Amino acid sequence: MTDVSKAEIAEPILRLRGIGRRFGGLHAVRDVDLDVAHGERRAILGPNGAGKTTLFNVISGDVGPSSGTIDFLGEDVSVLPPRARAKLGMGRTYQKSRSFLGMTVEDNLYLAVLGTRSGHFRPISLRKRDGEMRDRARELADAVGLGGRFGELVGSLSHGEQRQLEVGMARASNPHLMMLDEPASGLSRGERVALTELLLSLDPAITLILIEHDMDVALRVADRVTMMHDGRVIVEGTPDEIRANQTVHDLYLGRGNHSDV
Repeated sequence: MTDVSKAEIAEPILRLRGIGRRFGGLHAVRDVDLDVAHGERRAILGPNGAGKTTLFNVISGDVGPSSGTIDFLGEDVSVLPPRARAKLGMGRTYQKSRSFLGMTVEDNLYLAVLGTRSGHFRPISLRKRDGEMRDRARELADAVGLGGRFGELVGSLSHGEQRQLEVGMARASNPHLMMLDEPASGLSRGERVALTELLLSLDPAITLILIEHDMDVALRVADRVTMMHDGRVIVEGTPDEIRANQTVHDLYLGRGNHSDV
């Protein structure tokens, strides 16, 4: 992770103003303002169709905003492509796995590390750089609890372990900001506990934003919560404030399923 000055830390790491995204006549995201502080853990919650993943895609550059601006580390990145944002220090995961099931944990992490490197390798330094990247892959595997599965095929991992791998791949670039899209989706109770502990153990210098339907995971990990509905932000607050908010209870928790938020 590159150094960030005290002056930069005083400003939000991520600032959205008036972000909107249309798909034809559909307003998937509507006039979203959002400030996320350095080192903050932010959960973005809401029912299916609330606009959460579209907002993630706009932040990461996978789709462009129809309106509004995105500032990251004080720089307007609204029109930058995903790779340029990643080089500035954004890492993310997706709802659907993007790992290679027929390759090993080591090779998936190695490729993630390789993708963060720029420039051309001279033959004389290639072996050294390759060794450094393999060492980095090992560090990432250990950090996400997969050191013992380093040489195994990803397809042989449990669903929870594959999610752990995706977190490791997102960390390959030493990001300032890591965005996780429904990391607990499809996990068993035990796997959700393990994932929660992994997220809680992340370097506090890394800013974390996660979309999550599991209320228990989200409210344990988050410092602050943003609730979305119909493409808009409707409530923001601490986990305790969200638990006590009547709008949240009326719109979401009143369904009787406290994990579907």
